[in-house]
Amino acid sequence: MSPHKKAPLDPPDFLYGTAWKEEQTESLTHLAISTGFRGVDTANQRKHYFEEAVGKGISTALNQGVCTREELFVQTKFTSQPGQDHRLPYDPGAALAIQVQQSFQSSLEHLRTDYLDSYVLHGPSSSWGWTSADWEVWQAMESIHDSGQVHHLGVSNVSAPQLRELLGGARIRPSFVQNRCYARFGWDEEVLTLCRQSGARYQGFSLLTANRAEIARPEISALAERHGATAAQVVFAFARQMDMLPLTGTRSQAHMRQDLESRNVTLDPAELKVVAEVGLGS
Repeated sequence: MSPHKKAPLDPPDFLYGTAWKEEQTESLTHLAISTGFRGVDTANQRKHYFEEAVGKGISTALNQGVCTREELFVQTKFTSQPGQDHRLPYDPGAALAIQVQQSFQSSLEHLRTDYLDSYVLHGPSSSWGWTSADWEVWQAMESIHDSGQVHHLGVSNVSAPQLRELLGGARIRPSFVQNRCYARFGWDEEVLTLCRQSGARYQGFSLLTANRAEIARPEISALAERHGATAAQVVFAFARQMDMLPLTGTRSQAHMRQDLESRNVTLDPAELKVVAEVGLGS
């Protein structure tokens, strides 16, 4: 079937993140899918990801009949040169639009697919503003979207002002915004609000690792005990109810199961407020 004819898959309510897994990437990707995850996040950035091993893990799961490709949400990223090491997936001397195309084709080969569900800009080229280079990359991503080889575009590691600029000038607006989410900064509320207003889905990563002190607080423990849940499950339930799509990168199958079971936890408005405010002022 032509990639133009494949119907876009609705994103699942949980993504398995594959960063920093190295030699375990293939086995953990396969394990996550076998355990029940139907969304996989990676990047064509060998510095922190092993995208080719992700593709092998996906392929094994598909070949075993765990699920079909059409049931699996696959997301990867274009990473510019400052975020890479020497193992580049493109010609560093080529124009940015060519680098995007080369990286994308490399990702298709790594992931053993002829289309992607989501293609994400790993981050703007500067900490401030949205540069001409960022527009060149985004427009190249829009062209790939036009081809039908990718169903959604996204952006990661972005500030609220940068996201406003992108939303204001993009021909194809991002469907996803993926950020590290800190409780002490209000769970990225300004960016999350922009996502709600624009119809983008916020993807929160490092929900546990960026908030270890906050999650260990007695008020979170009390909520977990009240619901017969773990503190991690409380955080993931909170994220979902705040319109986030959470990521987890656990290496433990027991924790994978627990994370997926957080779907069964529902916090009431007062409990949501407790989690929302747990890191403020700390």
